[in-house]
Amino acid sequence: MSKAKENSNADGKEYLRSSFSAEQEVLQVKLRLSNTSITHDGVMGDVNESHFIEFLSRHLPKRYAVDSAIVIDSNGETSDQIDIVIYDNQYTPTLLGQHNHRFVPAEAVYAVIEVKPTINKAYLEYAGNKAASVRKLERTSIPIKHAGGEYPAKPPIQIISGIVAAGVEWADGLKSKAFHEHLATLNENSSLNFGLALSGGTFDDFSQRITIGSSENSLAYFLFRLLEKLQSLGTVPAVDWNKYAEVMVQ
Repeated sequence: MSKAKENSNADGKEYLRSSFSAEQEVLQVKLRLSNTSITHDGVMGDVNESHFIEFLSRHLPKRYAVDSAIVIDSNGETSDQIDIVIYDNQYTPTLLGQHNHRFVPAEAVYAVIEVKPTINKAYLEYAGNKAASVRKLERTSIPIKHAGGEYPAKPPIQIISGIVAAGVEWADGLKSKAFHEHLATLNENSSLNFGLALSGGTFDDFSQRITIGSSENSLAYFLFRLLEKLQSLGTVPAVDWNKYAEVMVQ
């Protein structure tokens, strides 16, 4: 019997905690390595994004795709470049893909996330502005036909937004009064719904109030809270592709 199996039999909950704790330690080492060995800020940012994208891609159900992308709507309006977009992988294609560059239709987006070195006032505002550039886009929705008739057009879902980082700048972490004050200054379009600091804990408003998670196993807590929220959002609406087609004709 393997050591892992022995630990699972002895205390299943502790086995689960320790397994995800090891996963968090690996991610922290990867971020530390890139931060200390890569001299170009842009390259370092790309590498750190890839670490978080890889983690989320492994743990989210296959109905969700996870990529760095620009979001586009049926008017040809585009968002800023978004570090991580979680979007529908079942019913909605990406557009104009070239190597690692892709446009994601606005209707397909579930969540947008910015990857930063730390969580502080400036980066909260930056991530909020990125979220606003996505939420301002037009999203279409049409009825869905089925054997017995059709389902009515579904209202666009709430696009949730967040920030992930290695740490947090305030001495009191995410319990800091300053953090909550800065978070509250973001308006409806730029609001941040969740965040993760690997060495500082998590926050989210998924329960209609700000919930602060411990720095212990923060990565796993962040993942399971995000999974529950994505599950609650259901499926994105059906895209009105005729709206996109109309743009092709002058």
